[in-house]
Amino acid sequence: MTIRLNPYLNFRTEAREALEFYQSVFGGELSLSTFGENGMGDDPDLAGLLMHGMLTAPHGMVIMAGDTPPGMDPPTLGTAVNLSINSEGVDLRELWDALSEGGEVAVPFSEAPWGDIFGLVNDRFGIAWLFNQSPGPDA
Repeated sequence: MTIRLNPYLNFRTEAREALEFYQSVFGGELSLSTFGENGMGDDPDLAGLLMHGMLTAPHGMVIMAGDTPPGMDPPTLGTAVNLSINSEGVDLRELWDALSEGGEVAVPFSEAPWGDIFGLVNDRFGIAWLFNQSPGPDA
C-alpha cells in the first residue's frame, strides 16, 4: 500500500506552458487533457484550457497542474507553499539554473550555515522552489 503527496498547481491559463517548461527542466513524460477533450468544448474560452496535466519525471517526481475555468476565482500564486527539491550527493545546479531562468532568486544557491547548498527561487510562473543539496553519506 502506498500513499503519495504530489503538488497540484493551479493556473489561470498557463498550465500547459508551465508543465512544458517543467518537462524541459526535469525530463519525463507529460500527459495533457483539455476541457474541450472532456466534453466541455462549447465555450471557446474553455475548450483549449488544460483541465488536467501530469508530468511524471525520473526519480519518482510527479507534478500535476490545471487551468482555472472562466467564472471561477483565479488562483492566488505566492509563497505560502514551497516545492522542495532535496538531494544527497547529487548536484542540483543545473535544475536551479533552469528554474531560475526568467524567475526571481530570493535566496542565492550557496553554502548555508548548516553546511548544505541551499537556495530559494520563485520561477517565471510564480511558483516557489526550495533547494537543499547535502554532500551525501560518503562526504
